[in-house]
Amino acid sequence: MSAHTLHMQRALELATLQAGRTGQNPSVGCVILDRDGQRLGEAATGDGGRPHAEQLALSHLPVGAAVGGTAYVTLEPCRQRSTKEASCSQRLVEAGIARVVIATRDPHPLGSGGMDRLREAGIQVDLGVLRDDADLFYADFFASVAS
Repeated sequence: MSAHTLHMQRALELATLQAGRTGQNPSVGCVILDRDGQRLGEAATGDGGRPHAEQLALSHLPVGAAVGGTAYVTLEPCRQRSTKEASCSQRLVEAGIARVVIATRDPHPLGSGGMDRLREAGIQVDLGVLRDDADLFYADFFASVAS
């Protein structure tokens, strides 16, 4: 099993643990590694849908700890937030993350485009690790966005 698969499996486990507890927001899992591949932090979307997984995972780290690191996220980090606070994609940029591995895209109008922001900031983005598992997990969320 590849390291990418292992870390994304953990992110999906985290998301699964919060399933049904995040209101209208999807339950997202996030695992953050340092530049040497050591796990620094992890989180899932908070009860009621806030804080988002990336925000929560980063909040547990000392300033600068994630610089050059990798984030594994089950759903594309949001481009903007309905609350007008910093989006998850912006938080990852500001944390100095070098690479973001994403299971699947976010079709929600506020979420979609987070990958573009990451790439525009020079962050390597890999999409599709355990995509089938993530798409199955998010099937109800995807259907709610489409309706």
